[in-house]
Amino acid sequence: MELTVALIQCNPILGKLDVNCEMISSAIQSTEADIIVFPELCTTGYLFTSKDILLPLALDKESEIIKNFHDQAREKNSIVIIGFAERDNNVMYNSAVLLSPEKEKPIIYRKTHLFYKEFLCFEQGNTGFFVVEEKEKNVRIGIMICYDWRFPESARTLALQGADIIVCPSNLVTDVWHIAMPCRALENKVYMAVANRYGTEKNKEEELVFKGESALWGYNGTIIAKAEKNGDAIIKGIINPSKTRDKAFNSINDIFKDRRAEMYLQ
Repeated sequence: MELTVALIQCNPILGKLDVNCEMISSAIQSTEADIIVFPELCTTGYLFTSKDILLPLALDKESEIIKNFHDQAREKNSIVIIGFAERDNNVMYNSAVLLSPEKEKPIIYRKTHLFYKEFLCFEQGNTGFFVVEEKEKNVRIGIMICYDWRFPESARTLALQGADIIVCPSNLVTDVWHIAMPCRALENKVYMAVANRYGTEKNKEEELVFKGESALWGYNGTIIAKAEKNGDAIIKGIINPSKTRDKAFNSINDIFKDRRAEMYLQ
């Protein structure tokens, strides 16, 4: 069964929750795809260094905004993944929510590896890595967020749990991830989908430039679709999840069966 994956590249406005959420809503409505992926923290923007400023903008998983996005996912019959600042009482997480037409409640992944100054606002994620099985679309989805890609264990854990595609909402500011992402796809025989933002954010004397180039890689590490460095974009590609499930690459070798876990440093 073939599925269409859409990656939304955008430029969220720092601190403008309403404007950003309207953008997300509009993109969901206008995008025809089975899986729609948005960037990291696209509800708020990224460069926050104060909990007091970010906390009023963070969303509880039961918030009306999340419920409205879920309703849209149901109406479109699309699986929607959105990076957002999550509020759990007075604790905040850099999270991604998966909204499925066949799931009653939102599914939350909290970023495991915090990057740069994120620790000033967010707690380390406590959900661990997990895979969501979508029976209607016959796909198994794993989620990681941005800096999680630096750790091969992130993608490997998701692949060992049966992920066909790993989605990675991101706010990437380097260029080296273009080297790693196809490797993560190839070494695990999974699709990799990176929805990255573009644009510049300033906070006092600090400035970050986000690199865009959202991309979808095939399970053999080849590029399927890629956006430009700058500008809003909706890029799409076709995946066939069932093709990731046989981990053999010749008549003898299987990249998972050949593993010797007892020989690896834990």
